[in-house]
Amino acid sequence: MVVGERKPFDEIKKTLEGHKKVLVLGCGGCVTVCLTGGHDAVQVLSSQLRMARDNEGSPLEIIEKTVERQCDPEYVEEVAALIPEVDAVLSMACGAGVQFMAERYTTTPLYPALNTTFVGGSVKEGYYVERCQTCGECKLAYTGGICPIARCSKSLLNGPCGGSTKGKCEIDPEVPCGWQLIVDRLEALGQMDRYEEINMACDWRTNRDGGPRKMIREDFQR
Repeated sequence: MVVGERKPFDEIKKTLEGHKKVLVLGCGGCVTVCLTGGHDAVQVLSSQLRMARDNEGSPLEIIEKTVERQCDPEYVEEVAALIPEVDAVLSMACGAGVQFMAERYTTTPLYPALNTTFVGGSVKEGYYVERCQTCGECKLAYTGGICPIARCSKSLLNGPCGGSTKGKCEIDPEVPCGWQLIVDRLEALGQMDRYEEINMACDWRTNRDGGPRKMIREDFQR
């Protein structure tokens, strides 16, 4: 899932200066799972904004709503009737959701309430870790299902480096060595022969450097 964290409150409040009525829009997707952008988060932030603006003598009227996904035109359309009623929209989605909203509602200011941080998952409630850097050329089949790009601090395709000690990364001793994890996994699977194979360099053209990426399913095109 895409993991995001809420921006500092003062930064959010500053973006809304001059606005008198806003839509605080949550997203029911990834940011709900990581407890930063769903229905409950919308209520908390809206309450904080109201109180802060009341204390400043500049009341802020807020409409609260959460859609299933802000990165999907079908759900973005659900707020069409609300947009003319507000001065601005404060989106509690990831960066993709904010941009989908901005592309649909071109004359309404759109502000992000979150910083989009990484693609990862939940170790336990409230604790999220990165697992994928979306390089576009997945190597997991060759490394026991553990990503050398995301899990190795140096993103080595053939490792480990010479600096890891006792299974820990030389850059941060609190971080497990990604390649130690890979070796342990291959041993557990009885696939250590794969460790002897040299992984070729990634085709970084599938990464971000070539501009915005896209995936087109021809079987779904009309």
